[in-house]
Amino acid sequence: MTKTMTKTVVLIVNDLERRETLPVELTLLAYLREHLGLKGVKEGCGVGDCGACTVLLDGTPVNACLTLAVEADGCAVTTIEGLCKDGRMTELQQAFIDHGAVQCGFCSPGMILTSQGLLAENPNPTEADVRRALAGNLCRCTGYESIVAAVLAVGGKRRDKEQGTR
Repeated sequence: MTKTMTKTVVLIVNDLERRETLPVELTLLAYLREHLGLKGVKEGCGVGDCGACTVLLDGTPVNACLTLAVEADGCAVTTIEGLCKDGRMTELQQAFIDHGAVQCGFCSPGMILTSQGLLAENPNPTEADVRRALAGNLCRCTGYESIVAAVLAVGGKRRDKEQGTR
């Protein structure tokens, strides 16, 4: 009988601290979906090509299918379920709805989290910045134009607010 190696880790998932003893080979994707029931994290390709499994790890977009859960020890993990606060969508989530960027919805969580990471790093991205950031996320419905428009709209609102205060 083979004994599975485990490690005890502390993860902050969607603002809740969790202390877990996990198999060292368990992916962050499997932990989030199977152990915590967070189904907004999708498995598309399983090899890091599609971006459906994107989550924020300390604010940076990562592929949860390529990240071991034990590698996230001490980190804050944000899934699509963790973006809403007090039942309210973020400005970016609303922009995805307003611009028809949701379509079938399979890629939406990864697209939104990748865009959230971009906007945190660069609040006023150009179209080229948005397209570059989203290059690792695939949309089966070819809704890229509306997705890019949604992200640019949020950046534009932020730019307008910034210019209005000067």
